[in-house]
Amino acid sequence: MSKQPFLIAMTFMSIIIGGGFASGQEVLQFFTGYGLIGVAGTLVSGLLFAFLGMQIARMSSSLQARSHKEVLAALFGRRAGLAIDLVLSFFLFGVGVVMLAGSGSIFAQQYGMPPLFGGVLLSVLVVATLCLRVRGIINLISAIMPVLLLLVMTITVYSFFASDASLESLNTASGEFATISDGWPVSHWFIGALLYASFNIAVGFPMLSVIGGLTSDTRQAALGGILGGVGLGVLIFLLNIGLFANLDRLVGVEMPSLMLANALSPAVALAMSLALICMIYSTAVGMFFAFTARFATPETSRFKVLSVIFTAVGLLLSQFGFSALIGTVYPMLGVVGLILILALGYRWHTARREARMRLARSSY
Repeated sequence: MSKQPFLIAMTFMSIIIGGGFASGQEVLQFFTGYGLIGVAGTLVSGLLFAFLGMQIARMSSSLQARSHKEVLAALFGRRAGLAIDLVLSFFLFGVGVVMLAGSGSIFAQQYGMPPLFGGVLLSVLVVATLCLRVRGIINLISAIMPVLLLLVMTITVYSFFASDASLESLNTASGEFATISDGWPVSHWFIGALLYASFNIAVGFPMLSVIGGLTSDTRQAALGGILGGVGLGVLIFLLNIGLFANLDRLVGVEMPSLMLANALSPAVALAMSLALICMIYSTAVGMFFAFTARFATPETSRFKVLSVIFTAVGLLLSQFGFSALIGTVYPMLGVVGLILILALGYRWHTARREARMRLARSSY
């Protein structure tokens, strides 16, 4: 078998697994907070990731797309595709803001420093990277992904078996997560799972479109999307059960994975905090780069000035808090993702109908 499907799968997973996932906050809000039924939600999201990954990779491969704009144009037409692209860019900026807030939460929870310190530090690093083109740093940070995943899985699996909380107490604790966020109540686990898949697809759509376009074999591309989606489903499932087993200790915690790491060992907690900072940094650079590139050509003076301005604005907005921003920005981004899901589903249905019609004509 070709290595291409596995490369696509790993890239797909790397896009989706950012600071919000590794911190445990995303999974806590969109799955664990619903109680034991949240496990069913992880299965729904996993299936959606597999289907959507297959569709995006296959479409971009058949179009030989060099940019996600080509896929959007094929789905919605040029004008509507441009509108979706602009809205998507705006919310990607919101994800960058969430990453700045996440950095502040790590320094506050792990090191007892003001959240503003972590936000300012990450902002400086992001601006320096965008202005100085420190590409080697980004490559180095991306290499932390396997270490981060190993840490998260080790911590959650250990926490699951070490937990002595009763199922009754855990279900009681889940009642305190009745809504995903203030102002955006999501009272049903299925809607939470659908929103989680949709906002993540919106975030990963641009890069997955480019990666799928690198291969001319549509079947290999589709297989890569499926494998990546299944892998994501497994990771979400494992993290969810680890968090649920300790839910009574996680109410109001900004960085659930970090708290579980502290219970395991101070050294593991230190390693986890550093890995989270690296992952959040990598995600923030990607989001602010994509947003700034909409208004200026990369590596120009205008691009550098705008990157400073946009990051500074993001720092101000990040003071609303990590968990509050995840519960606000991500569901809104999820609406954009839902539009993508509907368009991809319609495209899949249309392609299958046309294939059946061609088969019927050839049989005569």
